Amino acid sequence: MPGRDIRPGADGRGQARAQDADRHVATRLRERRRALGLSQRQLAERVGTIHQQIYRYEKGTGLISVERLLAFARALGVEPDYFFEGLGTGEPARPTAEQRRLLELAEGFVALPRWQQEALLKLVHALAGAGVGPRREGARDDGSA
Repeated sequence: MPGRDIRPGADGRGQARAQDADRHVATRLRERRRALGLSQRQLAERVGTIHQQIYRYEKGTGLISVERLLAFARALGVEPDYFFEGLGTGEPARPTAEQRRLLELAEGFVALPRWQQEALLKLVHALAGAGVGPRREGARDDGSA
């Protein structure tokens, strides 16, 4: 057929897969930044760019070069493969309910003044030491299993 494009990926599926991968990496970048309690501006300073560019990366509208991805990995304390974990599972990268709660907790924690962070940390240690938390299946009232 004249005029038919027979190049690999010319049917659009290759491009769609690449866009899915870009969105996945963007989501993982945003999740990790938020988990560490960093603002877009703080991450930008760590990797030598501007916060508007971080916004574009996280929205998937700015393509991340390999060099920049390596810089993000170093700045966020992960290996580069972190950004690709879960890619290709057929599911969009979505945090679990527990991950969302942890992200909210991290964001709220970093917004507190230092003295409140320390007080909250003491409370968490006290609660963890007292075995306070969700009841495990088969646990008795005295805390033993």
